[in-house]
Amino acid sequence: MDRDQNISRFFQSDGRTVILPLDHGTAIPVTGMEDPIGLIEALNPVVDGYVVNLGLALAAAEVLEDKGICLRTDCYKPRYGENLDEGSYRLYGIDEACAVGAHAVMNMLYTHHANEAGIFREAAELLSESLEADIPVILEALPFGIGRPADYTLENIGFTVRAAAELGADIVKTAYPTGASANEFRAIIEACFVPVIVLGGAALGDDEALLTMVKQAIEAGAAGIAVGRNVWQHPQPAKIAAALHAVVHDNATAASARKCLS
Repeated sequence: MDRDQNISRFFQSDGRTVILPLDHGTAIPVTGMEDPIGLIEALNPVVDGYVVNLGLALAAAEVLEDKGICLRTDCYKPRYGENLDEGSYRLYGIDEACAVGAHAVMNMLYTHHANEAGIFREAAELLSESLEADIPVILEALPFGIGRPADYTLENIGFTVRAAAELGADIVKTAYPTGASANEFRAIIEACFVPVIVLGGAALGDDEALLTMVKQAIEAGAAGIAVGRNVWQHPQPAKIAAALHAVVHDNATAASARKCLS
């Protein structure tokens, strides 16, 4: 496949996507994903693509066959105890993506992080490798690191999103800026010349807040979502995924999408 064909594996005809990240097992203690293959089977009807680590890409190849597969190429380790906070570091590359039939790769890009120089170089190396193989790169662009909503200001998110695009990302995954309106986020998206998708972050335990955030992101011009823990740690994963699908692909309101949960 060429680059455009690979990208199209994630996007429906409306130009939008619902991606489910299942790459958390190397980063944080995981609950709710004890049976990832069964989870994929249950969610396939309402999910367009998945982000997976190499091990799950191999183990779940059969159930992933008709979906967009994005291989995680780095390990994004939050600080733990006295461990050095390296932020993110590369583990794999385009060769591994080709070996498992992935249609894209994903790597972190932490701006303003203490290890920013190393993270930028690794992201740039991945982007360079991807050019010859026609494998798209999704950069997960976050200021300072993962799980820092106080730092996800309009200014910080705006800079980070544009930096990812300037480095050569085909798609930018980022957080919805804390406290931002749809109009404010729209300005960031319009200043980025590649599609922007929005992550879900930590499990909220609040369906209304999640669906409202996603609705605002879509109204702002986001090309879709990459929501993980808010799906597979939800009491009803298939139903909340269906609700998210309704907001992204059917232009449902948050209130009408909640009917999927009944």
